[in-house]
Amino acid sequence: MEEMKRRLIHNVKDYKRLICIALCAVMALMLIGCNKQIIYLDYKFNYAVIFLPNGEKIEGKVSSWNDYENSDMVQVKIDGVTYLTHSANVILEAR
Repeated sequence: MEEMKRRLIHNVKDYKRLICIALCAVMALMLIGCNKQIIYLDYKFNYAVIFLPNGEKIEGKVSSWNDYENSDMVQVKIDGVTYLTHSANVILEAR
């Protein structure tokens, strides 16, 4: 009887370890897909480079910018002109 209790306790500890490892793995995978820093979630950019389809490059101080949820589009306002483009065509910098 005593041997069965020891085995049961040992098995419960193993299951707890396994669950802990599995939860840590899931959390690590969730962080891999995250494109934001863990603590600092407020982005402030003041300079941007935008690549236009005709090959022109627009650079300047950002007066405002917006990224759209569930979309790859970014809206950037430089020198009073608003540009709406794909996020692959924009470099936002905090200078």
